[in-house]
Amino acid sequence: MNEAFTEFEHSVYAALETYANVHRGSGYNSMVTTGLYEQARSVVLEYLGLSERSHTVIFCTPRGAKTLAAQLTPGSFQSLSSLDIGLSLGVRALVVKKNALPGGIPFQTGGGTTRLMAPAWVIWAKAPGRFEAGTPAIINIIAFAKALMLTRKPGSDLFKNYFCEKQEAGEILYHDDLEGLTGRKLLEGLRKNLIGVKVRVPTREGLRPYVNLDNAASTPTFEPVWEAVRKTWRQPLPVQQQILEEVRSVCAGALRAPQNLYDVIFTSNTTEAINLVAENMGLEPDQGVEPVVLNTFLEHSSNDLPWRFVPRHTLVRISIDSDGVIDLPELNAVLTRYNEKQLEGNRRVKLVAVSGASNVLGICNDIAEIARIVHQYGAKLLVDGAQSVAHCKVDMEKTGIDYLAFSAHKVYAPFGCGALVVKRGLLHFSPPEMQLIRSSGEENAGGIAALGKALVLLQRVGFDVIRNEERALTGRLLSGMAKIPGLKIFGIKDPETPAFERKSGVVAFSLKGVMPGSVAAELALRSGIGVRYGCHCAHLLVKRMLGVGHGLERFQRLLLTLFPNTNLPGVVRVSLGIENTAEEVDLLIETLNLIAMKTPSPGNSTGPSTS
Repeated sequence: MNEAFTEFEHSVYAALETYANVHRGSGYNSMVTTGLYEQARSVVLEYLGLSERSHTVIFCTPRGAKTLAAQLTPGSFQSLSSLDIGLSLGVRALVVKKNALPGGIPFQTGGGTTRLMAPAWVIWAKAPGRFEAGTPAIINIIAFAKALMLTRKPGSDLFKNYFCEKQEAGEILYHDDLEGLTGRKLLEGLRKNLIGVKVRVPTREGLRPYVNLDNAASTPTFEPVWEAVRKTWRQPLPVQQQILEEVRSVCAGALRAPQNLYDVIFTSNTTEAINLVAENMGLEPDQGVEPVVLNTFLEHSSNDLPWRFVPRHTLVRISIDSDGVIDLPELNAVLTRYNEKQLEGNRRVKLVAVSGASNVLGICNDIAEIARIVHQYGAKLLVDGAQSVAHCKVDMEKTGIDYLAFSAHKVYAPFGCGALVVKRGLLHFSPPEMQLIRSSGEENAGGIAALGKALVLLQRVGFDVIRNEERALTGRLLSGMAKIPGLKIFGIKDPETPAFERKSGVVAFSLKGVMPGSVAAELALRSGIGVRYGCHCAHLLVKRMLGVGHGLERFQRLLLTLFPNTNLPGVVRVSLGIENTAEEVDLLIETLNLIAMKTPSPGNSTGPSTS
C-alpha cells in the first residue's frame, strides 16, 4: 500500500513539474499538460472497457455531475468518483454516450464552454469542453487517472483506509522548511522551491530552462504547497475537516472578510463560484421588479455568460476606455436612471459584477469607488477576483465587496479549488441544496489545503513586496517592448505615467505581420517561453481591441459555423507571477526582437514534442 501511494505521489509530482493550463497555450508545459489531461479521458474509458468512438468523458465536480446526470437518460452514462478509490480529490468522471448529450445551454457557463460569442449570441463549444466550464481540476484529474491505473490489478480498495502519522491542521498549514523567512527573502526562497525550476524543455537550440510567462492562465506551485497537499491526502477525515475549517479562517483573514460577516464556500474554480451567484439570483423572491445585472465589456466570459441566462433577469453592459478603465460616470448615470429616477419601468439594477483586474489588459479598476457608487443606489457588488487575489491586497469589508469569486490555481495552488466569499444572508438555496454545494467543494481536501498554504505563504511574503516586485518587472517589460519595431501594446503602455499604478503584470500585444499563434510558437521554439494567444475567454473585449465591427462579427459567426476548425484573430498575452525574474523578462524582449526582425533561428521548424 505504501509503495502504491508513493508511486502515485511521484506521478503527481512529475505532472506538477511541467504544469500549465490546458488548451490554447503555446509553451511546452501547456502542451504536455494538455496531453496528460486528455490522456486521462482515455484511461477512464479503458478502465470501464468503453470506446472513445461511442462515449465522451466529462470531468465534473460532485454537484456538477449530479446536475448533468439529471439531464441524461438512465442507462446512457456511467459515473466514476475519486471517492470510489479512497481519494478525496473532488473528481467525478461522467462517461456519456455521445448521442445522449443534452443540447441547449450547458448546466454551467463560462470560460472554455464557447467557441465564439458576441453581446447577443453564443456558439457553444463541442463536448466535452462545453460541459467543463472554467479551468478544471487538471492535476487532480491526472492524479485520478493515475490512481485508476494503479488499482486495476489489486482493486479499488488500494487507497482506502490508509493514513500516515496523524498531524494537526496547524502543523500542515503553518510549518514548512521556509518558515523562518519572510518578505523578499521568502520570495527568493520560493523561487528556488518552485516545482519544475530545474526542468529543461526542448527548443531549436537544444534543452533550455522553461520560462513561464502565462500566470494569468494558471500558476505553478511550490514545494511547501505540495507538501501540504500530500500530507492532507494521507490524513484521516477528522484531520481533513480541521484543515478545511482552518483554511476557511485563512481565507477570511487574507481577504479581510470577518467570519461573522462573511461565509467562505469552497468551489472548484472562479467560474463555478460566479455561476452559484447567478443561480442564487434566480431563486430570489419576486419583489415586483425586473432585476438587472450590470457589468462591463472588460469581463472574462465567466463573468458574462452566467448573467445572460438568469431567468427573468436582464444583462446591461457599461463602457470602458482603451486602457480598460470602467466609465464611472456612466456607472453612476445608469444606476441613477434605473434605481433612483426609475426611468426604465420596473427594471432595477440588483447586482453589479466586475473584474478586480483584467485578464487581458491588466487594468486594476477602483473597486472601492465602484462599491461606493453601487451601494449608494441599493445594489450589490460582485468582484471576479481571479486575477487579483495573488497579486494585491484585498479588503472585502473595507472596500464593500458583497461577493468575491477566485481560483486557487491562479494563487500558486493548482489542485482544483476555488472559493466564493459572500456576505452572510445573501444566498437563498434550500438547506439540502446548500449542503450539496458545500460538500461538493469540501470533498477536495488536498486542494483546500493547497489554497490555505499558498495564502499563508503569500501573506508571509507580503502583498506590498509582491506588488512592488511585479510592478518593477512590468515596467521593465513595457519599456523593452516599446522599442521593438511593429509591436503594439494594448492598454497602459508607459510605466512613467500615473495610470501605471493601476497596471498588473498582464500585457497583451500584437506584432505586425506575424499571427499571434506564430508569435507564441516562436517564443516557445526559440527560447522555451510559454505565453498564451487568442481571445483569452474575453471575446467581447478582444474584438473591441481589434476593431471587429458588427459586420465582421457576423461574418466570423458564419465562417466558424461552416468551418469549425478556423482560427480567428486574437492577441498574444504575457502574464507575470512571483516566480519570474528580470532575466526572464529580458529574454522575452530579446526573443521578440528576433521575431520582429524575422531573424532565422537555428534548427528545424518543428515544435517541441508533447509525448
